[in-house]
Amino acid sequence: IESIFILTIITFYLGILGILINRLHFLSILLCLELLLISLFLAIAVWSINVNANFILPINLILLTLSACEASAGLSLMVALSRTHNSDLVANINLLRQ
Repeated sequence: IESIFILTIITFYLGILGILINRLHFLSILLCLELLLISLFLAIAVWSINVNANFILPINLILLTLSACEASAGLSLMVALSRTHNSDLVANINLLRQ
């Protein structure tokens, strides 16, 4: 179980590193955010198994629901950005107001 904790910590930091490196493209930022949420989901699930805490399971379901909402909102922004500006550059997000 300790190796799974180490794996979740590594994936969390890889997600943060991916966001810092790939700041140009919106799709890569969305993928890194999903990696952050999946690693957090896995860490909470493993922790709840480790301490035999069954009350943590609803928190995992809420986190999974929020992750799906974040993905759908991000993809809708991605579609709007690519339709209006034909690119997924983060610099074009401020141009969506016009």
